[in-house]
Amino acid sequence: MNGWAAGVAAGFERLVHPGVTGEDRARQRRLLGVLLAGPFVVSAAVAQAAWPFWGVSGVLAMLCALFGASWLIALSVVARGRARVAQWVALGGATVLAGSVAAMSGGMASPVAMLIAAIPLETWWVSRSRRETVVASLMAVAAVVAVASVSAPAGAAVSAWLWIAPALYGATLALRGGLSDAAVAAPEAAERTIPESGLDAVVVRLSRNGEVENASAQAARIFGVEPELLLGNGLFERIHVADRVAFLCAASQARDEGRPARCEARIRLPAGEGGSVHHPFEIEMAPVGVGAVAAILRDGREKAELRERVARAGEKIDSAEISKGRFLATVSHELRTPLNAIIGFSDMLLHREISGELTTKQSEHVGLIRDAGNHLLSVVNAILDVSKIEAGSYPITVEPFDLKNAVELCRAMLEPQAQERGVTLAANLPHGLGQVLGDRRAVQQILLNLLSNAVKFTPKGGQVNVNASCRAGMVRIFVNDTGIGIAGDDLARLGTPFTQVQNDYTRQFQGTGLGLSLVKGLVKLHGGTMSIESAPGLGTTVTVGLPAADPQGDGTAQDDEADETGEERYGTALRKIA
Repeated sequence: MNGWAAGVAAGFERLVHPGVTGEDRARQRRLLGVLLAGPFVVSAAVAQAAWPFWGVSGVLAMLCALFGASWLIALSVVARGRARVAQWVALGGATVLAGSVAAMSGGMASPVAMLIAAIPLETWWVSRSRRETVVASLMAVAAVVAVASVSAPAGAAVSAWLWIAPALYGATLALRGGLSDAAVAAPEAAERTIPESGLDAVVVRLSRNGEVENASAQAARIFGVEPELLLGNGLFERIHVADRVAFLCAASQARDEGRPARCEARIRLPAGEGGSVHHPFEIEMAPVGVGAVAAILRDGREKAELRERVARAGEKIDSAEISKGRFLATVSHELRTPLNAIIGFSDMLLHREISGELTTKQSEHVGLIRDAGNHLLSVVNAILDVSKIEAGSYPITVEPFDLKNAVELCRAMLEPQAQERGVTLAANLPHGLGQVLGDRRAVQQILLNLLSNAVKFTPKGGQVNVNASCRAGMVRIFVNDTGIGIAGDDLARLGTPFTQVQNDYTRQFQGTGLGLSLVKGLVKLHGGTMSIESAPGLGTTVTVGLPAADPQGDGTAQDDEADETGEERYGTALRKIA
């Protein structure tokens, strides 16, 4: 009953003029209900009373006049927002109609005469005024006196069918018991629920069907419109079309699920010279009763401007990164040509068969030039590779290959450097490891960079080990060293281009900080993972995961022990996942 009553009240609420507020609004809502629904109740009595005298055409004419007059009065109330005169016109017409129908139906002996009692009842229902109810009662008494003093016309007969109209009217009274509570108590509850001045926001109360039942006075200051203009569909019609679905979904969530909901919407507000503009608002909704929702609308222009600034700043950063990458790529290309010439001529000068004998000092100088050129060329190549990876243009050819052969090749290439530094370099890959699915050249570049770093930062007498395992479709490569280790604060910065860990030990080595950045990018291109475990004085373990050619391959017990050894060794180490 309450749901039905709330729906009926909301329907009549939509018809009330937006400029009507307070108790007058409730009064007009009730009057419109009587004017629109009343003819349906009375029509049964009018048809039965007029049929014996005027026939079908007369009945139709009277019904058209009844509906037309009642709805015309309702239309004037809706259009003008003033109901006082319309109410008295309707009251007078209803008195005349009730008396006439009762007289035509057999006088005071007819059940239709009971409808005369509806005159003071409906007056009380609409106005809630004792004075107006007393006046309506006097008019009803006058109608009773008039009917009693007039003889029933010839042909008038009392029939059981005449009870239809009084029965319908009695049903409306019973149904309006629930409607009365909903229509009268809802506005009062809304007033108690909505804090009009406690928030720097517009607070509205939404009915079950999403229409505004009440709006706080802050609307005049924040929206620039009177609160009455937001009632009914007024607020919804001001919401941008693209945001209406989000608004309705948030209202439905708050109403049906009984928990707060949020959304953002652009609302049309008046602008200068009769124009309008949509401004962003943040909307919070919460249930406040059976089927009702309270919505708090806050100005979101400041946050929207902040988001726009952040987006513009992000675009500038992205543009700067692209420009930087292009600049580095261009410069690197321009450097490779002279560097190749320097390295080539240095090699020629060191060959006696080509350039003849050189003095010891000359050979030393030419060797330094060649070594410096090779170092600079490696830096240029690394910059080019990093730039291609960041630009998404680094080409890789994915194919299955034997990881053990690639690891052994890289170990052999770095063995002279390890022996020169007094570091033991070993590779211990288990049998039956399986193949890796990736680019052989890129994977070898990953291994070379990791092993080179491990050898470089491991003091004399230390060890660098490479092992691997296959688990869950991934081949995991472990590069473990007993070097100086990395502090926790420095771990977070590793993998960023041109970033190096600076301490007393690392200052003695050359480097650009591109090695791990290149490894990180190449691993990402393969869809793999990279993690680093390290602590000062305990060494470092870098774990790289690459897709296995056979996803069903299983690891061995030896591999698991190797992984667990690393975890146990660096039990207190920090971890960075790339």
